Amino acid sequence: MKLVGLTGGIATGKSAVAEMFRQLGATLIDLDIIARKVVEPDLPAYQDIVKRFGKDILGPDGAIDREKLGRLVFNDKEARRDLEALTHPRVIEMMMKMVREAETRGEGMAIIDIPLLMEIGGAPWLDTTILVYTDPQTQLRRLMDRDRCDRERALSRINSQMPIDEKKGKADIIIDNSGVLEDTRKQVLEVWEKIRRR
Repeated sequence: MKLVGLTGGIATGKSAVAEMFRQLGATLIDLDIIARKVVEPDLPAYQDIVKRFGKDILGPDGAIDREKLGRLVFNDKEARRDLEALTHPRVIEMMMKMVREAETRGEGMAIIDIPLLMEIGGAPWLDTTILVYTDPQTQLRRLMDRDRCDRERALSRINSQMPIDEKKGKADIIIDNSGVLEDTRKQVLEVWEKIRRR
């Protein structure tokens, strides 16, 4: 089974591209969704996180309040490293279980949606990596429109990630999503055929 890492930057349209691959028949594995699952109440990661960060990170329902936890780790590298150490192994374990299940069903390609793939230094177990690219001006405009936020807040969120132009040099394949969706769909189809032929 081919394992394809799909990444991008905030507001570059990675989710739309992932959905296009799913419609073509790829198994789609979203690491953000898995990351939410592994910290559900009563699972080992949940217990470890509460032990490390305290009960103040819990919402009224007893679940981890992602916003509260995010504020705690956003500017604290050590706290972020601790959180990653508690969650990443469990995320990878669940992802590999999903890959094995897809393989058992006879599926040939898994698109693994990894938002911060370049920031973590890549993943050697991937067969190829795809970057969904949008020029920085378009990225900023889309983020402001999508989240209804001002330029300063949008730039702050974009600047918390590796610059999109820097990510371009680290990807095997680039899908440019700066234009209309029909152009993007054509690129996705070309990439799909190219990977399947390999």
